Amino acid sequence: MFEILAKDGRTAARVGKLTLAHGVVETPVFMPVGTAATVKAVPHEYLEQFGAQMILANTYHLYLRPGDERLERLGGLHRFMSWPHCILTDSGGYQIFSQRELISLSEEGASFRSHLDGSKHFFTPERSMQVQWRLGSDIMMALDECTPYPVTHLEASRSLELTLRWADRCKRSCAERAGNGQKLFGIVQGSVYPDLRERSAHGLLLTGFDGYAVGGLSVGEPKAVMYEVTAQCGRLLPQQAPRYLMGVGTPPDLLECVALGIDMFDCVLPTRNARNGYLFTSIGRISIKNARYAEDQRPLDESCGCPVCRRFTRAYLRHLYMAGEILSSVLNTLHNIHFYLDLMSKIRQSIASQNLVGFKNAFLNKYQGEGELGT
Repeated sequence: MFEILAKDGRTAARVGKLTLAHGVVETPVFMPVGTAATVKAVPHEYLEQFGAQMILANTYHLYLRPGDERLERLGGLHRFMSWPHCILTDSGGYQIFSQRELISLSEEGASFRSHLDGSKHFFTPERSMQVQWRLGSDIMMALDECTPYPVTHLEASRSLELTLRWADRCKRSCAERAGNGQKLFGIVQGSVYPDLRERSAHGLLLTGFDGYAVGGLSVGEPKAVMYEVTAQCGRLLPQQAPRYLMGVGTPPDLLECVALGIDMFDCVLPTRNARNGYLFTSIGRISIKNARYAEDQRPLDESCGCPVCRRFTRAYLRHLYMAGEILSSVLNTLHNIHFYLDLMSKIRQSIASQNLVGFKNAFLNKYQGEGELGT
């Protein structure tokens, strides 16, 4: 399923080829988030034009609406949304456990209420696998308990042990449906505690999965700690399997974590930031709502080749946002998605040419961070 094509001589970064039921994915890869079977505000043809190889859809949301049984009757998620390329589905665990006041947790599974209508539901590892099987995603994620931050060592230990038991049940459930081409990833938990991360990784390796994800990060812990845990997990997980860092992150995060050996990423930042008027550029993130752009006739990013930067001015993009026009969300999101996918393409090229460190340093020297720029 996964072949390493090139390695960077100075870091743990690698270029890989991930072969799935709906195509081949070049890694490192960024997966735009299409929670409800759509990447918000982006028509599919632009995703394809920009080089999106795989998108992420969410089991929890699609289970509630339109429903997994309906999606199965309609031919599965790929056919339903007319996306012939690869799809990864989250297990739904993050969305369930992010509503902790609405859930009841047991060894068997999680009882929760729908955020749509308050109706009661119960997810077991087997049920999560059944829903994802019906969706027909290329990669399914094992159901885990998403450990919050901060958390005590004892609480994190109990949480990861439950996640390991659930992961084993997910694996056994998938074995009963072998032959449909879907792959299953386990998720390493353990919060910020090195001994727990090691225990979690070893437990998942004993069960055996097609790939391994690192969960429970980018939830409030210091950035340096996130990198330390990512580096540790990169060392613990097998070289021959793809590694997926869930919910991360900013452009600097992508560069740092690729260098630590991560192959797959997803994050809502490019789409959510776009809808709120924050746009990523080669020199940092800008707030297009700022009055300084009201008569700025420059493109958003002069070094960007996306259709938004080729055609529209900062002044026009600000006008659309301030006027509340739907086109604002569309154009802003197109730019941010293009920026992320183009960055990942350049990262892959730099690894293949043994120059990731040089590319990373040049990018970070120019990129002024995630605050509002004064340019």
